[in-house]
Amino acid sequence: MGKVPAKPRKSRRKSARTAKRGKGAKAPAAFSRLLRWTAKWTAVTAVWGVVALIAAAAWYAYDLPDVDRALAQTRRPAITVLAADGTVLATMGDDYGQTVGLGDLPPVLPQAVLATEDRRFYGHFGLDLLGLARAVAANIREGRIVQGGSTITQQVAKNLFLTPERTFKRKVQEVMLALWLENKLTKDEILTVYLNRVYLGAGTYGVDAAARKYFGRPAGQVSVYQAALLAGLLQAPSRYNPLRNPGLSARRTARVLDKMVAAGYLKPAAARAAKKNRGRVASSASRSGRYFVDWVLDLVPGYVAPGNRDLTIVTTLDADLQRRAETRVESLLAAQGGKSGASQAALVAIAPGGAVRAMVGGRDYGKSQYNRATQAIRQPGSAFKPFVYLAGLESGLTPETVFTDEPVTVAGWTPRNFSGAYQGPVSMETALAYSINTVAVTVAEQVGRGRVIEAARRLGVSAPMKPRPSLALGAAGVTLLELTAAYGSFANGGIGVWPFGIQAIRDGQGNELYRRAGSGPGRVMEKETAAAMNRMLSAAIRQGTGRAAQMNRPVAGKTGTSQGYRDAWFIGYSADLVTGVWLGNDDGGPMKKVTGGGLPARLWRAFMEDAHAGTPDHPLPGLAPPPAVPVAGEGSFWRKILTRFGAGRG
Repeated sequence: MGKVPAKPRKSRRKSARTAKRGKGAKAPAAFSRLLRWTAKWTAVTAVWGVVALIAAAAWYAYDLPDVDRALAQTRRPAITVLAADGTVLATMGDDYGQTVGLGDLPPVLPQAVLATEDRRFYGHFGLDLLGLARAVAANIREGRIVQGGSTITQQVAKNLFLTPERTFKRKVQEVMLALWLENKLTKDEILTVYLNRVYLGAGTYGVDAAARKYFGRPAGQVSVYQAALLAGLLQAPSRYNPLRNPGLSARRTARVLDKMVAAGYLKPAAARAAKKNRGRVASSASRSGRYFVDWVLDLVPGYVAPGNRDLTIVTTLDADLQRRAETRVESLLAAQGGKSGASQAALVAIAPGGAVRAMVGGRDYGKSQYNRATQAIRQPGSAFKPFVYLAGLESGLTPETVFTDEPVTVAGWTPRNFSGAYQGPVSMETALAYSINTVAVTVAEQVGRGRVIEAARRLGVSAPMKPRPSLALGAAGVTLLELTAAYGSFANGGIGVWPFGIQAIRDGQGNELYRRAGSGPGRVMEKETAAAMNRMLSAAIRQGTGRAAQMNRPVAGKTGTSQGYRDAWFIGYSADLVTGVWLGNDDGGPMKKVTGGGLPARLWRAFMEDAHAGTPDHPLPGLAPPPAVPVAGEGSFWRKILTRFGAGRG
């Protein structure tokens, strides 16, 4: 058989090349598939990334505030309370001053702000990446937060639209709002919003309010130093407040001036001159009269509806008298309070027409805002007795009507005199002057307890009064303000007194919204009856339990001491001023035998002497000037008793 012929070499080489080419063809195909897979999933990832980004943006943006509404200036109305002479007693609310544009300000003011807060403000897009990187590096280097990277735009976004909470979400929202602001407003508009809305301490928002508060001038008139001071407040408004920390404020202002030099806004010589010529910083509003201010602010809604308007309240307070009253109260408590067991005191002074001239509601407003002149309801003791004797006079009795001072029992109750002694026949005038309890109860029973209550109501006592036998001795609680005002009817010759503290109310533009027109209850007793009461209450000071209150001018008044020495009162008046004093303890604890004729009478006299210094004497309504020598006779027994037992309980 023949051999099979071998394949030619050429064919074998061709097959080998074909096989080799087949293997190589697979590589481009695999690479192509890899590219398609990568492209596919990159696209998918990008799509989902966009979706996630949109979702995240929606999450952070869903509760963003209404930006247009937030840009509108909204705030609590500012209320300024003035004394009668224009002295600022207090300011409340948010004080924004006037809205100012950049053109209204000296260039140095916005320059000071830019040098301190955001030097590249006009060059960034709302975020200062370079400043942020520098702040991060500084914080890492120090190991704590020493610099912030927020721009003015971010601060506007944060201050206007967001809460102070420190969360990642709030920071993201801040960035979103900053970018929105940069897109919606010009740089000048953003800076203007910032300068008008930023908080600068002491209740002020915006540079104009702060300039008026700290320097007593509008922002358009500030000096270089004052501009730097305002800019320095931005970092820590309370800490660098020039009214509270003048030294710290000055050091901060000096640093701001140096920054202005570094930023190219000031020449070194101008900065040195500004540091030497600081100018005047306005004094802070007086802290005097805060009890009175609280009382007045509670009354405002009864006259006007504040709404969103700024208000200026012109009050009746005499700033000088108020300071003297506070000084006298503090001096007495500092010297006598501890040894006497009296921790608190209150004082009210009222003009006969009803205007409150001074009000001290306690020893220290900073420690307790409870107003003991208007809120504390305490038993007046014998200071209530003038209403008993007023009812007696109106029932036909006279100051000369004689009663017998002797033990008396009413419905099983037997009142005692403070001395424990009884004099026998005495006139009604003597009984009131020496605060004889038995006679007061007898008069009340004779004329009727209902008439006593009606007389007290007519004179302005609004507290609940029950017709019990002890009513005559002041068992019903009253406030110092209403009791003092009630005595004003005697000083006023029988014309009733409604105490008031507001003279006028104006809005922020100076428009008068309210002015007191002089209303009152009118005549509440006959002139002759008022004259008789003035005569009897003058005797109480001239020769009775109120002798410690004697002055070198016509005055009248009455002591009062509640059961157990828990309250001690003196209410008295001249023809020009009615003043009431109370001493006691907030917990109702007893004092160490303090009576109305003791510390309260001495405090009353000291204050009244201050108040009347340099003023002429005026007789009390219906009375001639009192005799120089006390009346002798029927009062001699009681003068001996009072000399033995002190000024008397009253």
